[in-house]
Amino acid sequence: MVVGCIVLAAVGCATDRDSGVDMQAAAERSDEILDSVLREIQPELRWTHGPTTVGSCDVSRRRVVMTQISAARRGNLLGVVDRFWRKSGYRMTVINNDAEFPAIYARTGDGFGVRLRIGGKGQAFFQVDTPCVRESEVADSTSKATAPLYEGMEFIPRPNIHSDFWSAESPGAAGASRS
Repeated sequence: MVVGCIVLAAVGCATDRDSGVDMQAAAERSDEILDSVLREIQPELRWTHGPTTVGSCDVSRRRVVMTQISAARRGNLLGVVDRFWRKSGYRMTVINNDAEFPAIYARTGDGFGVRLRIGGKGQAFFQVDTPCVRESEVADSTSKATAPLYEGMEFIPRPNIHSDFWSAESPGAAGASRS
């Protein structure tokens, strides 16, 4: 048993199966983590819910950013998120400085894995993975999306909401109006 715990600790897998925390409570904590980082980002990003997935003892919650984030603004976004997560006491675990598809990964003090990664067309994806918890039903998130939900569609589309700041092609265009 001690060897198993050491192995779990070595790979960073926390377990709360016996603590009374269930999948629903962990999913709600994930929503709090996602909502807090998205509130921190100004100007506001518009986002929709990505799929919630449930494993044998864990839950993943996702937010898909629908605001167009230009290549010139990706560093701004990653910097804001990195500073907020560090200020919140999260431990940074991986920083991928790829020019096209950068990402940052961190872990909260209570064992939740968080990440922001930039995908195709500059679309940002936030995800929180819970530690292993007691099995339970998991309800949909009650957080109110700030972009359409795309219900009934097979896939969430690429980012399609313009922002004078986040979509600007050059840093000097922050206050430029859309022509």
